[in-house]
Amino acid sequence: MTSFNTFADLGQHLIAERASRATYDDGVADTYDGSFVETSELAKLTFVDAPEAMDMPDPQACAVAIEMIVGTIFDVLRDSRMEEFAQQLAWGVVNSFHMTARLTEGREDDAAKKLGDLARNYDPSEIYAVELEETQLLTQTLQGCREALEAMRDHASKVYHVETGRPFTATRGSQVARTGVTASQINARDYLAARNRQRREEFAPEGPIVVVSGGMEWHDHEVLWERLDAIRERVPEMIVATTGMRKGVDAIATSWATARKVKSIAFVPDRRLGQRAAFVRNENLVKLRPVEAMVCEGSGIQANLAQRLRAAGVPLHIFRVAQQQPLVRRA
Repeated sequence: MTSFNTFADLGQHLIAERASRATYDDGVADTYDGSFVETSELAKLTFVDAPEAMDMPDPQACAVAIEMIVGTIFDVLRDSRMEEFAQQLAWGVVNSFHMTARLTEGREDDAAKKLGDLARNYDPSEIYAVELEETQLLTQTLQGCREALEAMRDHASKVYHVETGRPFTATRGSQVARTGVTASQINARDYLAARNRQRREEFAPEGPIVVVSGGMEWHDHEVLWERLDAIRERVPEMIVATTGMRKGVDAIATSWATARKVKSIAFVPDRRLGQRAAFVRNENLVKLRPVEAMVCEGSGIQANLAQRLRAAGVPLHIFRVAQQQPLVRRA
């Protein structure tokens, strides 16, 4: 057993060990490089701040930091009496990136709303033009930060998945010669239109739907990933639609979609409908006219969904709990 004289020595050893197992592969690199984009030399992070010349952080340095933050938790606690807590602690770290990204998204939406209000109400004054341009800069800056945070969250969730075998689930102008419209106003409108198209595609993507649903206690991700890979070969533009559970089959399918860069949407039951909520959700899923579906044994809700899909003539893949490989726990 290797001994260390100082915590610094131990830290250097863990860093070297972690670097040798790093998951910073081409897919991770592409995600970071595509997210850490500077649309302007200036940045603005609040309504009251003046624009400043601030660079985005180095994407590879951020990737290494994520690898260390999440992975080292497992390294330090492994083979100790606290090993069982590593997964909970790492989940909290990944979730903090997720929540920070969502909070940033809220600030971005507020800025975009103000930008829309300004773009719709023409004012020929210089003050208006400056406010319009700075609000657009604020929206763009927050959008870039949100995308960077999401890239770090996705990388952190990948490290978490590698270490635990379980997927993490949580809770991006022109000037016209027309009286009454300035170049800044046209730029703002163009930017908002592009942003709205992107956000609509993220939350309501268009394409062939593949429904996935199952119980929350499902652990065998490999059998589901293999079947999803096979479906994707036939339906390369597929969109995964899950029933919105944070654990089990839905979480595994969402993790697969993230890893394969496939769009996914979660259909969460409307709790205002009471006991009918899940069954109404099932009905709405069938109305999407999915091209295929995977249903894993779970509760009566999954049985109802499978029955509805079969009645609608949707090609259906059924998985029984007994088909799972035994759960292997790390020693």
